Amino acid sequence: MSDAEFLDMVARDSFNFFVSEANPENGLVRDSSRGYSPCSIASVGFGLTALCVGVENRWIPKNEAYLRIEKTLRTFRDKIPNEHGFFYHFLNINSGARVWECEISSVDTALFLAGALTAGEYFKGTEIEKLAGEIYARVDWPWMLNGRRLLCMGWKPESGFLPYYWDSYNELMIIHALAIGSPTHPIAADLWNAWGRPRGKYGDYSFIYCYSNNLFVYQYSHAWIDFRNMRDSYANYWDNSVTATLVNRQYCIEQADNFEGFGENMWGLTACVGPDGYKGYGGGPGNSSCDGTIAPCAAAGSIPFAPEECIATLRAMYDYYGNQLYGKYGFKDAFNLSRNWWANEYLGIDQGITVLMIENYRSGFVWKYFMRNPAIKKWQSLCFEINE
Repeated sequence: MSDAEFLDMVARDSFNFFVSEANPENGLVRDSSRGYSPCSIASVGFGLTALCVGVENRWIPKNEAYLRIEKTLRTFRDKIPNEHGFFYHFLNINSGARVWECEISSVDTALFLAGALTAGEYFKGTEIEKLAGEIYARVDWPWMLNGRRLLCMGWKPESGFLPYYWDSYNELMIIHALAIGSPTHPIAADLWNAWGRPRGKYGDYSFIYCYSNNLFVYQYSHAWIDFRNMRDSYANYWDNSVTATLVNRQYCIEQADNFEGFGENMWGLTACVGPDGYKGYGGGPGNSSCDGTIAPCAAAGSIPFAPEECIATLRAMYDYYGNQLYGKYGFKDAFNLSRNWWANEYLGIDQGITVLMIENYRSGFVWKYFMRNPAIKKWQSLCFEINE
């Protein structure tokens, strides 16, 4: 199997999560493949984008994808509870009601919106574009500032705003892009400068890092935003994610004596299911948190940044451990050779980043459509220099 055939298989199998784990009545997508799993709105955002990728690759008929997306967006516009346009993180898969006393989430709303707006651009001039625009226009971004210069992570009806703010580099760029670019309720463009950008060193590498060093924080905004030729006053964030990926790999290589299997073709620390539950794994400057658990989606989500290294590790995982690790939706969430532990579930956000980043590597498809949105162009022009 060539690399191209291998990536096509992984992307297509991962895509199937968003067809089979979606409720056909309302479009809500499960957080994970566990039968009792609720809907995660981030999973829905990845799924809306994945459906467009599926049409482009002929994995799903265009009309079927259209109807699924339209139904999903109608559900969110008309039926899902919102607060100032923001949605709860987890929903009952059937009723759409809030579950687990979870928060109204700024980042998960943003990931949902990124998917909705991508679909709106792909199905331009249709009801999908109209619905996506209406849902986006309703979001009151200044409300989520809670009177500060930083966006809050969330809000609960019982207790108000959470005590956590988007104050330092992580997956926050997609939230700020949507908030600054908003056609109806924008936040000031200078708030792009309000969050911290700590620089750290790891060996010969220097980059703006996130304290957790979970690899996903360097990937999620990039799944939709094409940062390749953009620079603000601080960094080129594409180059920054290339470095973060290589640091994650280097950390695992250096931990080879401590954890079974770790090495140049067996690495990838991110937030995933582990032997002791869902955890954020990472290595490098800041907090290093590692117990030997590797997630295939860590390498898959960084394929555009370091294709050779990422494809090599995915192929090694498939070749050596495919029987335990690979199934109907592609790679299962994670594994830990030191503890002989294998996840038996798939997570929507992890299959999602896999589908989107493989497609961006192959064709730039998601970037092409998302970056056409006028709100994103507005944010780009306000906060970046573009080098074509």
